[in-house]
Amino acid sequence: MSRLPIRVRLTLAFALAMAVVLAATGAFLYVRLGDSLNEGINDSLEARLVEVSSLVHNNAPVTEIRSEETFARVLDAAEPGPLLSRAELQRVEAGRVFRIDHDRAPGVEGRARLLATRVEGRVVLAGASLQDRDEALQELLAQLLIGGPAALLLASLLGYGLARAALRPVESIRAEAAAISGEQPVRRLPVPRARDEIARLATTLNGMLERLEFSRDRERWFVADASHELRTPLALLKAELELARRDGRSAQELSAAVSSAAEEVDRLIRLAEDLLVLARLDEGGLPVHAEPLDLQDFLADVARGRRVTVTAPVGVRLEADRLRLEQAVGNLLDNALRHGAGTIELVATVVGDRVELHVYDEGPGFPPELLEHVFERFSRAGSARSHGHAGLGLAIVDSVAKAHGGVVGAANRPQGGADVWIALPLTASSSRVPINAVDVIDEGGTR
Repeated sequence: MSRLPIRVRLTLAFALAMAVVLAATGAFLYVRLGDSLNEGINDSLEARLVEVSSLVHNNAPVTEIRSEETFARVLDAAEPGPLLSRAELQRVEAGRVFRIDHDRAPGVEGRARLLATRVEGRVVLAGASLQDRDEALQELLAQLLIGGPAALLLASLLGYGLARAALRPVESIRAEAAAISGEQPVRRLPVPRARDEIARLATTLNGMLERLEFSRDRERWFVADASHELRTPLALLKAELELARRDGRSAQELSAAVSSAAEEVDRLIRLAEDLLVLARLDEGGLPVHAEPLDLQDFLADVARGRRVTVTAPVGVRLEADRLRLEQAVGNLLDNALRHGAGTIELVATVVGDRVELHVYDEGPGFPPELLEHVFERFSRAGSARSHGHAGLGLAIVDSVAKAHGGVVGAANRPQGGADVWIALPLTASSSRVPINAVDVIDEGGTR
C-alpha cells in the first residue's frame, strides 16, 4: 500500500469513505421507507378497525367489509376460523389490539397484516396486503444496488482527477528540483498561485535554497580568500629560505632571514588559529564557557604588554568566556595598534544592562566604503592588505560577541580616529559605580 502513488492512495481512501457513506445512506433510505410504508398501513388498519368496531357496538349486521387496500371481518370468539390460531385468540383476549403478519390470508395476495381486537364478545379483524410495500422496498433495494456502485465509480474517478490536479504542482516542484544543480544555483522552485500548503512548502524550499546558495558562496569566498592569504606568507617564507641557502651569506644576513621566516610562520599560525575559530563557528556556533569576570582586572590583563590606556568602572562583573573575550578585545587592540595612531584607549562603560568596551585611536579611521563591512571576513583596506593582515580579527570579534548575546559596532570619530566597540550583557549582580580608575599600561606591562 505504501508503494502506491499518493494520488492512488488518496483515491482508494476517498472510495472507501464514499462506499461507507453510500451504504449508510442506502440503509437509512431503506429503513426510512419501510417505516413510512408500515406507518401508512397501520394507520389505515386502525381506522378500519375503529369503523367496524363501532358498527359491532351498534349491533349492526356486519360480517365482512372489503376495499381496494383493506378488508375487515367480524368473527365468533369461539370459532375465529383460519385467520387466528387458538394462541393468537388468547392474545387478542388478553390485550386491546393485537397485530400479526400472515404469510397467507384468505382473499389476499401475498403477505398480509392483521389487527385484531375483542368487541362485544366477538373478534373484529382488519387486514391489508403487504405486497405493495414489499415490492416498493425491493424496487428501492434494486436501485440502490445498481446506482450505488455506479455512483461510487463516478465519485472515485472524480476523486482521482481531483487528487491528480491537486498534486500537479508537487510534480512541477519535483521536476524543477531535479533540474537544479550546482551549475544553476539561481533557479528556484515554482510557487503555486493558491495560498495553500503546497505554496508554503515551495516558499520554504526556496528559502532553504537561498540559504544553501549563500552558504556555498560564502564557503567559496572563504576558501578563495584563505588560499590567497596562505599563499602570500608561504611565498615570502620560501623566498627567505631560498635566500638563506645561497652561498656567501653572512651570519647577520642568515639571522635576518631566519627572523623574517619566523615572523611569517607566526603569521601563518595566527591565520590558522583564526580560520579554526571561524570554522567552529560555521559548524554550529562558537562554544562559550562563561565564568564571572571582574571587568577592571580583566581589561588590565588583556592590555598588559600593549601601550594602551585603560579606563574601567570599579566593581562591575559580567558572565563571559575569558579566553574568547580576551581574544576579541585583543583583536580590537591589535587592530588599533596596527592601523591607528596616537593614544590607544580601552574604555569600558555601563549602559543600562550592558557593558560597552570601546577602543579609540587617533589614526585616519576607516575608509567610508569599508565602514559598513569592517566585521566581515577578509574585509580590510588597501593599506592593511599591503601590510599582510588577513582581515579576520574583527570578524572573530563579531563572532565572539554574538556567541555571548552581544553586538559590535564601528564608527569614525569626529575629531579623527576610529571607535570600535563590543557590547555585552551584564550579570544581574553587577554593581554600577562611577568610573574612578585610570590605568596606563606600557609595553613592559607595568602600571
